[in-house]
Amino acid sequence: MRRVTVHQAKTQLSKLLAAVERGEEVVIARGAVPVARLTPFAPPRPERRFGAYRGRFAVGEAFDEPLPEAELAAWEASGQ
Repeated sequence: MRRVTVHQAKTQLSKLLAAVERGEEVVIARGAVPVARLTPFAPPRPERRFGAYRGRFAVGEAFDEPLPEAELAAWEASGQ
């Protein structure tokens, strides 16, 4: 984490932004008191809507049926 004064931030903003783009965090202080933090921008994730995929998938009638012995054995063997 890099710590700079307000004056340094004003005169070196381009360099500080380049450091932030590389993943560094920059704290801007007024005197000895931190007042702001520059961090890389992460765009917000799109909201998940309940039921967004309604009608796009179908579950077959055999969904709740027991697995065939060979497939069940393969699943059980992969968990070891």
